[in-house]
Amino acid sequence: MTKYIQYCTHCVMPETKPDLYIDEQGVCSACRNLEKRQEVDWPARKKELLDILKRYRSKNSSNYDCIIPVSGGKDSHFQVLKILEMGMNPLCVTATTDKLSDIGRRNIENLKNLGLDYIEVTTNPLVRSNINRLALTEIGDISWPEHVTIFTIPVRLAVQLNIPLIIWGENPQNEYGGPAAAGNNNSLTRRWLEEFGGLLGLRVTDLIGQEGIEPQHLIQYTYPSDEDLQRVGVTGLFLGYYLPWDGYQNALYAQAHGFETYHKSIEGSLVNYENLDNYQTGIHDYFKFLKYGFGRATDLACLHIRRGRLGREEAIKLVKMHDGKFPWIYLGCPLEEILKDIDMTVEEFIHICDRFTNKKLFLCDSRGNLVKDKQGNLSKINYDNIIPTSELDWQLTVNHTTVL
Repeated sequence: MTKYIQYCTHCVMPETKPDLYIDEQGVCSACRNLEKRQEVDWPARKKELLDILKRYRSKNSSNYDCIIPVSGGKDSHFQVLKILEMGMNPLCVTATTDKLSDIGRRNIENLKNLGLDYIEVTTNPLVRSNINRLALTEIGDISWPEHVTIFTIPVRLAVQLNIPLIIWGENPQNEYGGPAAAGNNNSLTRRWLEEFGGLLGLRVTDLIGQEGIEPQHLIQYTYPSDEDLQRVGVTGLFLGYYLPWDGYQNALYAQAHGFETYHKSIEGSLVNYENLDNYQTGIHDYFKFLKYGFGRATDLACLHIRRGRLGREEAIKLVKMHDGKFPWIYLGCPLEEILKDIDMTVEEFIHICDRFTNKKLFLCDSRGNLVKDKQGNLSKINYDNIIPTSELDWQLTVNHTTVL
């Protein structure tokens, strides 16, 4: 059994985060990537962006210049505002989320009112609720349908409407600008799409035959063929590669243009300006905590530490206060109501939670049962028994100051 979790010595991200690397100095790859971005020649990057946009702008205004996939959130507002400022005529496309919140709907309407054409695609809600339940039960991810369709639906429309350029927001790896930046062979492929909009352990074809789901129900969950992508020349870029990207600044910019924030810090979070559109997000974030030992509060704390807005000691306190609480409520919506849409009881939900909980990370009793408080909250294992060695001094510091 694991004796301790290693945490980044700069932020508070644990080694359990998928694809995270912590180097010999104890600093994680996410912090190192941000350090590299401080050296970027942003004026040169912006010029590169403007050159790409010029290349893809409609020559006779007979079609849209690009597609911008949007949810209505702070980053969507920032994307749209910046592209409009650069003189582009975008078509905004929303893949309707799993359980749209009231504030999410108001922010979508505000985004429309910035002055643009807008298409919102809603997949069959009866089929979608079945997929939500299946995905939660089989892979512990209630948001699988959303994470798939935010990529597939804009790409399908790009093919159908003959709009080559798709502008996404932040590149999660912050390493390159996407295929649009390539001089040659810059079309998307299914392989590229599945890397960034991956199927997360569940293939679309796996759904066929379950809960009455048939192939015709899954059209919007399926990427176009490589032949169709190449015929239209569909390509994409990440705006966050070309412009300095900061969620907090994006939120301020969006608020100045009518974006609405929540009236308090969102449950399980540290802020009031993100993940406002989907009542199921609290469940999604909780399962990340169960699987990897960190949640939304850790994500946000790390972002603010890296940008010098939050000290590490303060971040640790906040994460302990807010991370990984059982999601009895999200955006004011009770868990029972959220689960009703997928025909699941709270008892069934708790059973699924326990099945996906990584018991190496949480306290269990002598029989191997998870230890919970009266609110159903778990406790992370106490890792105080690390044996000191000169080679592991920096790990010992992690043990005494950042094990959450």
